[in-house]
Amino acid sequence: MMTIFLEEKKSPHKSSKQFKNPRHSTGQIVLPVFYDIGPSDIRKQTGSFAEAFDRHEERFKERMEKVQKWRKALVEAANLSGLDLHSVANGHESKFVQKIVQEVSSKLNPRYMNVAAYPVGIDSQVKDIIAMLSVGTNEVRTVGIYGMPGIGKTAIAKAVFNQLCHKFEGSCFLSNIRKNSDQHNGLLQLQEQLLFDSFTEKTWLADVDAGINGIKSQFCRKRVLVILDDIDRMEQMHALVGERGWFGPGSRIVITTRDEHLLTQLEVVKKYPAKELNHEESLQLLSWHAFREPHPGIEYVELSKVLVDCVGGVPLALEVLGSYLFRRSIPEWTSAIEKLKKNPHRQIQSQLKTSFDDLDGDKLKGMFLDIACFFIGMDKDYVGKILDGRGFYPEIDINILRERSLLTVNSENKLQMHSLLRDMGREIIRQMDPNPGKRSRLWLHEDVMEVLQKCSGTEVVEGIMLDAQASKDAFLSSTSLAPTTSQASKDVVLSTTSFARMTSLQLLQFSGGQLLGHYEHVSEALIWLCWHKCSLRTLPHKFQLDSLVVLDMQHSEIRELWKKTKCLNNLKVLDLSHSMFFVKTPNFSGLPSLERLILENCENIADIHQSIGELKKLVFLNLKGCRSLKNLPESLPSTLETLNTTGCIRLEKFPEHFGDVQGLIEVQANKTEVHHLPSSIGNLKKLKKLFVCGCGYGYVPELAMYSEEIVIKQQPFLPLSFSGLSSLTTLHISNRHLSNSNTSVNLGSLSSLQDLKLASNDFSELPAGIGHLPKLEILDLSACRNLLFISEIPSSLRTLVALDCISLEKVSIQSKTAPDLLLSRCGKLAEIQGLESVENKPVIRMENCNNLSNNFKELLLQVLSKGKLPDIVLPGSDVPHWFTQYQRAISSSTFRIPTISVGLIQGLIVWTVYADTCKDKLFSYSSLCSASIRKKNDNTELFYTRPYFGISSKDEDHSWVIYIPFSRIQGTIEGGDELEVSVKPGNGTTLRKCGAQLIF
Repeated sequence: MMTIFLEEKKSPHKSSKQFKNPRHSTGQIVLPVFYDIGPSDIRKQTGSFAEAFDRHEERFKERMEKVQKWRKALVEAANLSGLDLHSVANGHESKFVQKIVQEVSSKLNPRYMNVAAYPVGIDSQVKDIIAMLSVGTNEVRTVGIYGMPGIGKTAIAKAVFNQLCHKFEGSCFLSNIRKNSDQHNGLLQLQEQLLFDSFTEKTWLADVDAGINGIKSQFCRKRVLVILDDIDRMEQMHALVGERGWFGPGSRIVITTRDEHLLTQLEVVKKYPAKELNHEESLQLLSWHAFREPHPGIEYVELSKVLVDCVGGVPLALEVLGSYLFRRSIPEWTSAIEKLKKNPHRQIQSQLKTSFDDLDGDKLKGMFLDIACFFIGMDKDYVGKILDGRGFYPEIDINILRERSLLTVNSENKLQMHSLLRDMGREIIRQMDPNPGKRSRLWLHEDVMEVLQKCSGTEVVEGIMLDAQASKDAFLSSTSLAPTTSQASKDVVLSTTSFARMTSLQLLQFSGGQLLGHYEHVSEALIWLCWHKCSLRTLPHKFQLDSLVVLDMQHSEIRELWKKTKCLNNLKVLDLSHSMFFVKTPNFSGLPSLERLILENCENIADIHQSIGELKKLVFLNLKGCRSLKNLPESLPSTLETLNTTGCIRLEKFPEHFGDVQGLIEVQANKTEVHHLPSSIGNLKKLKKLFVCGCGYGYVPELAMYSEEIVIKQQPFLPLSFSGLSSLTTLHISNRHLSNSNTSVNLGSLSSLQDLKLASNDFSELPAGIGHLPKLEILDLSACRNLLFISEIPSSLRTLVALDCISLEKVSIQSKTAPDLLLSRCGKLAEIQGLESVENKPVIRMENCNNLSNNFKELLLQVLSKGKLPDIVLPGSDVPHWFTQYQRAISSSTFRIPTISVGLIQGLIVWTVYADTCKDKLFSYSSLCSASIRKKNDNTELFYTRPYFGISSKDEDHSWVIYIPFSRIQGTIEGGDELEVSVKPGNGTTLRKCGAQLIF
C-alpha cells in the first residue's frame, strides 16, 4: 500500500476520514511517499494539517475520539521509513518517480530462495516456526532454529523466508555465516550484503563498526525480515543484528545454529529444535534422489528400508546416499549398505566432522569420543563419574555437547547420540592409524580380538570394549561345520599378557569370557572396569585397581570381591547386581569415596558388613530382591539419600535408629516382612517418598504365611506420629492390614503429601486427618473391602481411586471442586452425595456398580446435561424412554436439527450401550470407544472425542453417556441440518445401542 502525503490548500477532511492506520492492514507493505512536505510536518501536524484538524475538531465535537485516531494514524505513518522528494532526489520529480518505481519493484519481486530439490517433510516445521514468529504484531521478535548438521535447518529457514519475505519492507537471507565470516573481511562483507539485500543499494563500509552504525540507521524505522543461517559465535550476532532496538517495529529475525546455548545468550523469544524426518518421509526423500520417484521400486523396497534405518531421518545423509545410489544395481546397493555399516560416507563424514572440529579443546573432544565409542545408552550420572575420573568436566561439558546438538539426554537420563554422529566419532578414531593397536579406543570386536590375540596393543590405547559372546558367535558362524556342544559352551579365553603394553588403558568393558594369567599385567590406570558375566569367584590380589572409580560386575559368578580388606580410595560405584553366588559384602572401610552400592537380586546375601556405617559419601543403596537378607546394619550413613529393600522377603525390621539417617529422601521397602516402622522415622525431615506396601493379593512368600489373627496381635505397623515428615510427598502403605483399632496415627500433619495409597487394608473408615491434607492430589483406597463411607475428601484432591471396595455404600463431596472418581466394582455403592453442587468437570467411572439408586441416576443425567461432567459410565443396558432419537444394534444415530433458532439448543447427549467382550483382561481399562458428529450434507466432522479414562465392564452391558455442549462444535449448524452421531467401538468392545437427544 502506497500512502502519498502532499501539501493541500483545501481541507482534506474526506481523505482524512478514509485514512486508516497502515499498520493495521495485516500482511500489507506500506510505503509512505512525502511529496512537497516533510515527515516531521506530519508527525507534528503543523501547517495545513494543523488547520485541517482544527476544522475536524470543530466538526466532530461529539466524536473527538475519531479525530484522535486520525492524528495517531498520521503520526505512525510518518514514522514509517519512506521516500521524501527533497531528501531522496533533491526535489527532482523524475528521479523521485524512478526511485519510487525501484522501491516498489523490490517489494513486489522479492528474492526467493531455492529450498531443496525435493522439500520433503518440512511443511509442518515451517508452519510451527511461522506460528512462533507471530507476524503482524509490533514487537521485534527473534526465533532460533537449532539442530545437528544436515538435519535441515537451512532448508526450513529458506522455506520460512519464501513464505514471509513479501510481507516486510525489506528482507535478507544471509547464508552460511559460520564459513563466510572466517574469510578476509568476512563480517564486513556480510554487513554490506545485509544492507544491499534489504534496500537494493550498494553500500561501501570502512569497517565493522561503520557497518553496525549503518545497520542501526537504515533499519531502525523499517519493518524487516532477516534470516541468519549457521551462526556459531556471538560476535557475528553483534555485528549483524546486535539488539532488537536496531530494527523497526514488527521486524522478525530468524537464526539457525548448531549451538542451542547461543540462542539462550541471545534471549530469543522461542527456540525450535529441527526434527528428523519420520520413516515414511525418509523413505520418500531417499527415493526421490535414488529413483526420481516418490517410492522405490518393489525390488528395492527392503534395501531402501535398511538404508533408512542405518542413517535415520537426516536429510543430508538421505540426499547424499540417494544420489550416490542413483541407477545402481541391487548388488551395488547391498555392497554399499555393508560398506556404510563399517565406514561412513566421505561427504557425510566431512559435513558432520565440522561440529567436532568446532569443539573447544582436546578435553571436550575426548569426552565426545568416549561417549561415541562406549557410553551411548548409559545413565548420565553413572557415565559422569567415569568421565570425571578421566579428567574431563562432565557436569558442564555434557550440557555443551547437548547444546551443540551432538548429544541428547532422554527422559530416563540415558545418553543418546544419533547413529551418524556416533559413526563420525568412531571414524575419527579409526583414521588415527591403520594398526588398531595404535588407536586410542577399540570397540569393534574384530579389531579388539586382533589386538589381544597378537598382543599388538600400545600405550596409545585408552579404552577397550569386548563382547566375548559376540566374538564367540562370530567364530562359530565362520566355521562350515555345526558347533559341537563343547564349542558352543566354551568361553573366549584371553591372556593377561595381551594387556602388558597398554599402560594407558583406563576403560575396560568385558561381557563374558575368561582372562587367564597374572593380573599385574593389566593397566594400573584402570578407571572403569565393567566385566559382566565374569567367571572369577574372587578378584585376584595382584589385580591393581587403585585408580578405579567404577567397578561394575553384574551377572557375575563372584562369591566375594577380595579375601582381605582392600583400599580403593577412588572407588565411587560398586555394582554387583544379579550376582547369584555373591554371599559376602566386603569391609567398606577401605572404600571411603563410595557413593553408590548396588546389590540388586544378590539372592544369597544374608547381611551387610557393619562397616557400611563408616561411609561418609554413600548416597544410594540398592538391596532390591536380596531374598536372604534378614537384617540391615544398625548404623547406616547419615548421607544416604535412597534406600531400596523391596523384595527382601526375610527382612523383619528397620534399625531402631533409622531416623538418624538424616539425608534420606526416598525409601522403597515394598514386599518385606517388616512388621512395624520404627518411631524414629518421624525424624526424617528430608524424606519425600516412602513405599512400604505389603505383599498384596496373589503373592505369598514362603515366610509370609501368617494369619490375620496373628497380625492383629502384633505391634501396629504405623508409628504413633508422622509429625516430623514435613517434606513427604508420596506415601504408599497398601496390604498392611491397617484397621480402625491398630491405626491411631493422624495423617493430617503431612503438610506436603500429594500421593497417598492405602489400598487393600482392613479399616471401615478412613484414618484421621486425610481431609486436612492441603496438597493431597491422589488417594487410592482400592480393595479396602471393609470401607463403608468416604467423606473426608480435601479440596485439593484430583483423583480418588476406590476400585473393588465391595462394602462401600456412599461417597460424599463437600467441596465445589470434585476429584475424578474411579469407583468401578463397588457393588453396594448407592450414591455420591454433593455432586449437584460441583462446578468442575470430574470424570466418574462406576462400572459394575449395580446398586445405584434411580434417584441418583437421574441426578447424574441432570448434572451431565448442565455440562458439569464430561462423561459417565453406568451399569445397565437400557436407553431412557425420553431418548427419542435412538436405534438398536447400530453404531450411529441420525436426526435433523429443528427449524427453531439454533441458539436455543444447549447441547447433545449421546448414550451408548456396550459390552466389553475382550478376552485379554491384563489391563483394567482395555476398551475404548470414540464418538463423532458429522453434518450429513457435506460430511463435515463437527466433533470428535474419546472417554477421558478407558472403559471396562467385565462382560456386562454398560452405558457410556457423554454430553456435548454446542459451544464445542467446530463449524456452523443451522435449523434443518441433518446430523449423524457415530460411535466407534474399541478393540474387544461390542456396541448394543446408540442414541442421541438434544438438550434445550
